[in-house]
Amino acid sequence: MATWKEVTEQNPSHSENYARRWKIMESQGQDIHGEARLVDAIAERESRILDAGCGTGRLGGYLIEAGHTVVGTDLDPVLIGHAEHDHPKGTWHVGDLSHDEIPEGDFDVAVSAGNVMGFLAPEGRETALRNIHAAVKPGGRFIVGFGSGRGWDFADFIADAEKVGFVVDYRFGGWDLSPFDDSSTFLVTLFSRPGVTGGSLLA
Repeated sequence: MATWKEVTEQNPSHSENYARRWKIMESQGQDIHGEARLVDAIAERESRILDAGCGTGRLGGYLIEAGHTVVGTDLDPVLIGHAEHDHPKGTWHVGDLSHDEIPEGDFDVAVSAGNVMGFLAPEGRETALRNIHAAVKPGGRFIVGFGSGRGWDFADFIADAEKVGFVVDYRFGGWDLSPFDDSSTFLVTLFSRPGVTGGSLLA
């Protein structure tokens, strides 16, 4: 599976096309905030939330309007430009999860949606998970979703996340909390970082 960097190098217009597609979907009345609603449900009010692989800020922007403080990071400067323009109340950084430490920390919740995990190069996967783990405070949560067929077997992904210190709380077959089983082609995992825990609708 090609990384995001490889995709954009092969097609320089890909990032703008990607941003445009989401805006068209929203203008057509399609529901593009399912992931954000779930993150909002598991987060305490006024949480600090990391959007790891934030893209255009689609998810983070929703969470900002829900009253949370959002910091997003993405390796694509074009998408970060859209996030800064469309959601100025957020803090948006250009950075590669696989190589760069996340510039802020002490997050209550981290989220990685939109198949971000599937675009990571194999050699950078563990580093990305370690960087996210380091940014989440003890007792914090990490929720992540991606589809199968992207070069990272679900069992291997969970093993890698556990290796860096995350603990699996729940697995689902989608952001709608559908059951996960051996036939599932999408995985949403809610992890926690061991430590002092707070209240949660799913805790």
